[in-house]
Amino acid sequence: MKKFLLLLEELRAPFFTASIVPVVLGASVAWSYTGKFEFFPFLLTLVAGVCLHAGTNVANDYFDHKSGNDEINVDFVRPFTGGSRLIQKGLLTPRTVLAEAVVLFAVGGLIGIYLAVTRGPAVLILGAIGAFCGFFYTAPPVNIVARGIGEVVVGVNFGILMTLGSYYVQARQFSQGAFLASLPIAILIADVLYINEFPDLAADKAVGKNHLVARLGKEKAVWGYLVLTLAAYFSILIPVITRAIPPYCLLGLVTLPLAMRAINVAILHHSDSKKLAPANAATILIHLLTGILVAVGFILDRIV
Repeated sequence: MKKFLLLLEELRAPFFTASIVPVVLGASVAWSYTGKFEFFPFLLTLVAGVCLHAGTNVANDYFDHKSGNDEINVDFVRPFTGGSRLIQKGLLTPRTVLAEAVVLFAVGGLIGIYLAVTRGPAVLILGAIGAFCGFFYTAPPVNIVARGIGEVVVGVNFGILMTLGSYYVQARQFSQGAFLASLPIAILIADVLYINEFPDLAADKAVGKNHLVARLGKEKAVWGYLVLTLAAYFSILIPVITRAIPPYCLLGLVTLPLAMRAINVAILHHSDSKKLAPANAATILIHLLTGILVAVGFILDRIV
């Protein structure tokens, strides 16, 4: 039982909002546009998304251990950065962590195959892209994060592809509306990753994780956080103004005051990991609430 609980802790479940939000959003858009919602395929999509997300978390812990990243990271701020630390504490072996990652990707893959057979092959293609990017985010020889495109890849996978996949499972087709709906959460999940890179900067640079914050340095990178955060709200506002998505999606702007406070914290404390922590927490909450509120906007459009 103790080992089982450690394996659960290794998943870093509190961050599953990153995969739950796009799946909920995609299904909401599908119901708004088509009136179709099937619970069992939705549930399978949710489980598959969470498995791929969990597999990514666990695989990254393994490869961050192999590179020495987590061992030399002394500036991490729990629970936002620095991984689970279970390998570093000697509570799980690297081999066990890698095996857990493989099992999670396998379960997600099996569900993806079932959905591809019952709903359409596009699901499997999207899932395969997600699994590849998740595993090779820090794994050699691809090592996506070292190439300076990690934020974009995370935004595309946890924002656009997951939303479109969830929409497709329900509607069996794609739509411009689902794509536009995915943009704010794609930007915001990239924003979550981006702000979480600040505390880990020194350790990341030491092992060649040359993400955007490492390339820019904290003083310049903090303005990137401002741009990303505000861009998320423009990605809601502009499609509403052009009538590409329902006006009720403006509900997503409710989180703007929280975002402004997070930006202020980041500008003031970008070089102090502990004082930056409220911005790390707020960015996660902004992603969650904004995504849910946009989904509610689509649901209201269908009802009204």
